[in-house]
This record gives sequence, C-alpha cells and structure tokens, in this order.
Amino acid sequence: MKLKKSLALLLTGGLAASIFLAGCGSKSGDNGKSGSSMIKIATQTPLSGGSATIGEAIKLGAQMKLDEEKKKFKDLGFDLQLVPYDDQGDPKKGVANAQLIGADKSIMAVVGHFNSGVAIPSSEVYEKYAIPMVSPANSAVEVTSRGLKTVNRIVARDDFQGPAGAEFAVNTLKAKKIFIIQDKTAYGTGLAEAFKKAAEEKGAEILGFEGITIGEKDFNGVLNQVVSKKPDLVYFGGIYAEGGLVIKQAREKGINVPFLGGDGLDASTLVEIAGGAIKDTYITSLAGDSTKSEDGKKFTVSYKEKFNKNTESYSVYGYDTMGVVLKGIEDAIKANNNKMPTREQVRDAVRGVKDYQGVLTKVSFDDIGDNNYAKVFIYSFKEAKYPAELVGEVNK
Repeated sequence: MKLKKSLALLLTGGLAASIFLAGCGSKSGDNGKSGSSMIKIATQTPLSGGSATIGEAIKLGAQMKLDEEKKKFKDLGFDLQLVPYDDQGDPKKGVANAQLIGADKSIMAVVGHFNSGVAIPSSEVYEKYAIPMVSPANSAVEVTSRGLKTVNRIVARDDFQGPAGAEFAVNTLKAKKIFIIQDKTAYGTGLAEAFKKAAEEKGAEILGFEGITIGEKDFNGVLNQVVSKKPDLVYFGGIYAEGGLVIKQAREKGINVPFLGGDGLDASTLVEIAGGAIKDTYITSLAGDSTKSEDGKKFTVSYKEKFNKNTESYSVYGYDTMGVVLKGIEDAIKANNNKMPTREQVRDAVRGVKDYQGVLTKVSFDDIGDNNYAKVFIYSFKEAKYPAELVGEVNK
C-alpha cells in the first residue's frame, strides 16, 4: 500500500514538474530579458526529386543568411532557427507541409517555393495562418495576382520573362518559325503562353505548342513533330530535368537549331544531363550572375567555404530572400516595443519592406507582393559549362 502511494506521489510530482518546465519555455510575448524567445523560419523547396538541385541551393542560401544574422537577433533577445521542409516539387506535399508549418506557432515566415505549381496551393494555407511567404524563384503570374496579404516574391513574373525571351528570340536570334514545348505545369505552361503571345505579336509564326509530362524520359513523339515542322528555334517551358533530356535527344535527331528556355533550366544539372548538346542553348533567368559584382564574388567564396559546394543560380536568391524576411521580422519586433511580434505584424512588415539591398537584387514590394526592382537576365551556353555566359539583362 505504501509502495503504491509513493509511486502515485512520484508520478504526480513528475507531471507537475513537466508542466512547470513547459511553462518556463519561451513565450510569444517574452522580450528575451529572462531568456531568448525562439523565432523559426521555414524553407519549403524540393530537396528530393527532379528539382532538388535548385531546392537545396535555395535552402543553403537561406541558411547562410540566417546564420549570419543570429547574433543580431540574439542581442534583441531572440534565437533564430531554420526549419527546412521538402515539398518534393509536389503540390500535395507542399500543402501538407504548409499545414504543419501553420500549426507550429513559433514559425513566423516561409522562404519558398521553387515550383509555382506548389507555391500557389500552399500559399492558400499560409494566408489562413497569416504566415508571410517570400519566394526566391516563383514566376507564375497567379502567385501574386490573387491578392493574398501573405505572398511576396523577389523575382520577375512570367508576363515579364516570357516577352523578354520573345524579344531576344525574334530580334537577336532572328527566329521566324518557332516550335514550343512545355511541361503542362503552372510554371511551364504559363511561361510558354506568355512567350507565345509576345512572339506572335512580334511577327513570329508558332508551328506547335505541345505538352510533355513531368518525369517523362522519352521525347521521341514530340521531337518527331519538331523534325517535321522544321522550325528555326525551339522554345522550352519547364524544368531542367526534362529540359536537359529534350535538348540531348533533339540533337541526336539532328535538330540543330537554337533552343531557348526560361529560368527553370538555370541549373548545373541541365549541363550534366545535356552534355555537349547544350551548345547553342539560351535561357532567360530571373537570377543574376554572382560573379559580376564584388559582393557576389564574396558570396560565392563564402558559400563554397561553408557548404563545400559551388553556388547554383538561386543560391544567392535564397540568401537575399532570407535577408528580406529577417528585415521584416526585425522591423516588426522594433515596432512591437522589442517584444515578440504576431504573425500578422510580421506579415505586414515583410510586405512593407522598401529598398532592401541584397547581394544581387534590390527589393521593394508593391501592393500585391511583386518586386519593383525585378529583372530578367539572358544567358548563352556556348560550351558544356555552368554557369552560362551572361549576354544581357532586361529591367522591369
């Protein structure tokens, strides 16, 4: 009997201790004087699957900037933590992750996504929880055109990128007959349609507008159509995993006209897949060349030292996006008398960021979350080497 009573007291005491310890943790209103409060920032990018090269690069760039800012936030009384989520380039997975992010009340913002088709449904969840999202890469018009308070991006939209590519195709490459291949995603189709409309307005004839499937490996069918139509340029709207194979198989079929595609092709893996067939390929990208400025060069060196990896196109955009997010959070903290802000306060502060100067881009959001300083960059692959040669840029 005494044993049972002692055991009951022990269990009761253990439960009370657990409750007490839980209550000693950081609280949302804690300004850090009695111990730092935790602020988590999530990344949502593809860390596995066909887009993992860029997804990992975005995550690492974001991690690098967060690590650099930890001391500043520690002095304010807050600890920073990155929480990476793998959306696998899959809308369903992105939405499921977004629900988990929303449920974790210490997560104050999201850096992501890479795929617009994942960002669009996932951002509906962020809106529900008032969690601000800043994208380093999403270009589909619908990402911001829905007017959500939480959604922002630092890069250009497809209704800017598509026409920039069309102008380059018609005026510089002198293309008159164009065959378009797209991957039937929100990103690939949207970009291809924007390119098509602008190319036709400039007098080019569109010989075909054919779709392929993500994960497909054999593009014999669509390339046979290209052969029969005899275009003087092929445009590809999609990601590098399929794009590299399309280019490689096209060259094997004797299709030796220039290829042009969007920023989804801007990855070292494109060259790994296409090999020597990459020559005479051009891309429009939303990412600038890190090697063209002193700050960019310093970033690439620091990134290599930290992660033992070379930078990808969107490494620095993950970094700059995290910088924008942290600027918004810092502004919200200060506006809240140096106490933990609410998600709504962070959301509004992020949207209110003006003239933030990152390593490669300047950021000021308009009233729907688009960046007033976004640019499109044009690159040329003259050999099987990444990155490609920067040959031009177009201001918004």
